[in-house]
Amino acid sequence: MRISPERQRSRIRERLETIHARSEKSTPWRGTVRFLLRLVNRDGIVPVRARLTREDLLFLAEAREDVAALSEMALRVLCLHRPRQGGGLTSDPDAPLRRCHTCMVSWPCATYRALSESLRS
Repeated sequence: MRISPERQRSRIRERLETIHARSEKSTPWRGTVRFLLRLVNRDGIVPVRARLTREDLLFLAEAREDVAALSEMALRVLCLHRPRQGGGLTSDPDAPLRRCHTCMVSWPCATYRALSESLRS
């Protein structure tokens, strides 16, 4: 059975929205991790007790797979949307015209900009 492009797009969007919602509900650990890293013993274990919410557990249960899927998708998008020589004449030989390899708009294309902006730290 073949899935329609609209249904496929809807499934992708639904998965991304689920991941986003789950991550927004979970507890941020950035500050806690810095503290916990100092507690790692010689066996590489942090002997602590933590209180986790239901949302934390739901997020952690899928986090590894979600991150792998999202990074694979981002790498594929990055591979598709890359600069190439745009051809044509330019008045500056040190700055040739460039276009996106896939969508052929001026570089950087909107897809690349969106990816770049969303991954800024």
